[in-house]
Parts: sequence; structure tokens; C-alpha cells
Amino acid sequence: MKVLRFEAEAKIFAGRLEGDRIFPLGSDTFPREFKLNEVRVLPPCVPSKVVAVGLNYRDHADELNLQLPQEPLLFMKPASSVIAHGDPIILPSQSSRVDFEAELAVVIGKTAKHVSRDNAADHIIGYTCLNDVTARDLQNKDGQWTRSKSFDTFCPIGPWIETEIDPADLLIELHLIGVTRLKSRTSNLIFSPAVLVEFISGVMTLFPGDVIATGTTSGIGPMKAGDIVEVHIEGIGLLINPVVNRNVS
Repeated sequence: MKVLRFEAEAKIFAGRLEGDRIFPLGSDTFPREFKLNEVRVLPPCVPSKVVAVGLNYRDHADELNLQLPQEPLLFMKPASSVIAHGDPIILPSQSSRVDFEAELAVVIGKTAKHVSRDNAADHIIGYTCLNDVTARDLQNKDGQWTRSKSFDTFCPIGPWIETEIDPADLLIELHLIGVTRLKSRTSNLIFSPAVLVEFISGVMTLFPGDVIATGTTSGIGPMKAGDIVEVHIEGIGLLINPVVNRNVS
């Protein structure tokens, strides 16, 4: 089932998507529906935090000529960086190179603290698409990742959460102005979603709506104003965002 958040008639709803029709959750007694193209799609969850994982694809490690990590490499993206499908990625004036990174995102559905990998699925509501936008020059300059990953609009998520999918072997692609730039499969993940839930929940409590960004594939590269970037994950959907310059007026 695909579930999403959307705005219609000046109200915010949660709903399930069937084809191009959205049925608000909890409306079974008085059924109604909206057309997908007639609503504003919102981020599918409201995370208190986005916990991201670096160097978690074998092909990405090979691309960078780096050894595989022994444990997940964690960093954070603030909730203020989250935007929805269709919202613009705004290029900050502080950076001269901003990159795309296509990722499978895990959405937490139940509070997770010291959860084993065997029980991780009980705490996951589903999966969605994520673009871990990164100011690459600032990442290299700073020697750590907080500033480069944290600008407003640097975490597009969506367009919805797929609640019934096996994440073990999904095609993941990124298209930039219609050209395929990233292509891999989630079977290339070094640490699976279940392992990540176990590891991260042993460090910090994960709350409903929190997101784990599982890492990018090989082929990362820059975006510029006017580009359209599309993250596609098999069985989930297509996350599309335009790229614009910051309005300095």
C-alpha cells in the first residue's frame, strides 16, 4: 500500500494511493477521494531527524577506491532540510558544487530503542525515495559533513511510503534532465535496512516518522539551476525535484 500526506481544500490529510486516486485514511465511514494531480503532495512523513549512512553501497566504495566499512558510518540531516516531491532544491550561494545522491529511505513506524535486526521490520512502516543533496565542495573543505548536508531543501523525500515491499533487491536509479546518472540495486547495500535499524537504535531512539537514508550508489555528480532531478526506486515510485538558484533579492 502506498500512503502519503497531502494538502487539499486548505487541509492536510494522510491517505492511501490507488492508481491516481487518493483516499484519506480514516474516511471509510464517509468515503471520499481526491485526484493525485489536484492536490499538493507533502513529505510523506514528518521526521524528528534523518539519520543517513555514508559509503553503504559496494559499487560506491569501489568508485571511490575505499575499503568497505566495518560498521555503518552515520551522519545527520536536520528536519529543516526535508522537502516534498515537486519542491525546488535551492542551490546555496556558499557552494559552487551541489551533488545528487539517490537513496532508499527507511521510514520508522514505531519507536525503536535497542531493536534487534530480527525485530526491525516491526518498527518500519515502509520505504520511500530520498535525494541526499550534498554541497560537495563544502564537505571536502570542512572535513566533516554537517554543513554540506544540512542546507534547507537538501533532503527531498517521497512522494509516498510503500508499506508492502521487500527492500532486498530493488532497482534504484537517478535521472538528471532525462539522462540516467545513477543505476544500481539495493542488493549492493553493505548494511541492510534491518541491520541499520539495529545499529542506529542502539545509539539513539528512533521515533515514528524518523527516516534512515541508507546511502547512495555509484555515479554521484553535480546539479545546476534549471536541472530536473528524478530518483526512481522499483516498486516505490518517482521523486522529482527542480533545481533553482537561491533568490538573493
